[in-house]
Amino acid sequence: MSWHDDFDDDEYGERRPNRAPTSKWRLVRRTAAYVGVMVGAIGLVIGAVFAVNLVGTAVNPDGFAAPDAYGPAVAMPPLTSQPDGEADESVDDGDNGETVDAGVVEEPTGLSGSKLAPMSSVDPEWIATVADATGIPKRALAAYALAHVTIAQDDAECGLDWATIAAIGAIESKHGSHGTSKLDDDGRTTPPIIGPALDGSADVARIDDTDDGALDGDTTWDRAVGPMQFIPSTWHKWGTDANGDGVADPHQIDDAALSTARYLCESGPMTSSEGWRAAVFSYNHDNDYVDNIAKVALEFAESVAELGH
Repeated sequence: MSWHDDFDDDEYGERRPNRAPTSKWRLVRRTAAYVGVMVGAIGLVIGAVFAVNLVGTAVNPDGFAAPDAYGPAVAMPPLTSQPDGEADESVDDGDNGETVDAGVVEEPTGLSGSKLAPMSSVDPEWIATVADATGIPKRALAAYALAHVTIAQDDAECGLDWATIAAIGAIESKHGSHGTSKLDDDGRTTPPIIGPALDGSADVARIDDTDDGALDGDTTWDRAVGPMQFIPSTWHKWGTDANGDGVADPHQIDDAALSTARYLCESGPMTSSEGWRAAVFSYNHDNDYVDNIAKVALEFAESVAELGH
């Protein structure tokens, strides 16, 4: 009720009876009471927020938005070797032959069209079981798993596992299925996944062309390419031939997954929360991105843990 209601009409339109005017000290006391109530309420809210955050920090030093995902959270996938000289019958000489945005970028050159060399592969029964549990496409999962095995042999101290690599593949390109693209049997994205021009507009960096359009089809600006979204200049340094066809191809999931593993492990061991986050942050300098990767990686790990793998 307003302090001036004494001078207003009541609900029947009649004048309210006159009351003794409110004294000056009475107004002061009433004001002080209102202020006290408000200050107390604000104090309670601040205290509750502080307490909740204190508990959260004690449980997870990186905060609520930073789930604990690091180290060898999932076991190394089992391998099965192909006999020497016997290549996978599903492999062909297919050519991508399509572009993401005709008229904007040219068809990338420098991509592999060779048959795969005989190589060890991940146990197909494991792939089928884990793919069903996680929802990761089998062809993509095979690449992530092989990258896990290879990096464990090449850099045993890193501690990177396939769940983290798969989480990056999920966030970057939905495992090579962004837009109309899909992975073929050789693990190549068709059509190639090519990001927007890095021309400094909106929220993207400005990066002039570094590869003459060989990987991204753009001779003016660089663009992130492939299922793991490598910038051409970064691929030039870290690109790896993982499938044994003689070409390091960012549009091929085996090559891209192992290159991602090598890039992450360059930051140092990923067997602590700090080390894991630092490595993923180096991949994309955005803490929200790191949190999202952690969340997805944990979901994959938990799905496999329920299977007893």
